[in-house]
Amino acid sequence: MILEHALLPVRPGQEAAFEAAFTDARAIIAAMPGFGGLTLSRCLERPGTYLLLVQWERLEDHTDGFRGSPEYQQWRALLHHFYDPFPTVEHFATVLSA
Repeated sequence: MILEHALLPVRPGQEAAFEAAFTDARAIIAAMPGFGGLTLSRCLERPGTYLLLVQWERLEDHTDGFRGSPEYQQWRALLHHFYDPFPTVEHFATVLSA
C-alpha cells in the first residue's frame, strides 16, 4: 500500500467552497482502480491548510492511472483553482506501524 501525502494551501476565504467542491471530487477519486481510501484534514493552526492522505495499492495507480485519466481533468477543474501555491504531492511506503 502506498500513501499519497499533499498539503493543500487553500486561498483565504475559499475554505467552505473548497470543502464543498472536495465532497464532489471525492466520488471521482474513489472510483479509480487502486484507490484504497482517503482522509482530508484541516490544520488547526493554519485553517487555510489541508492535509490530504490517499491510500493507493500501487504508486502507478496514482501517477499513471488517476493522473492520466479523463476523470483527473474533472478533479482538476473542481479543485486546482483553490490552491496558492500549488501543492507538492509525495508518496510514502510503510516502514513501521503500531
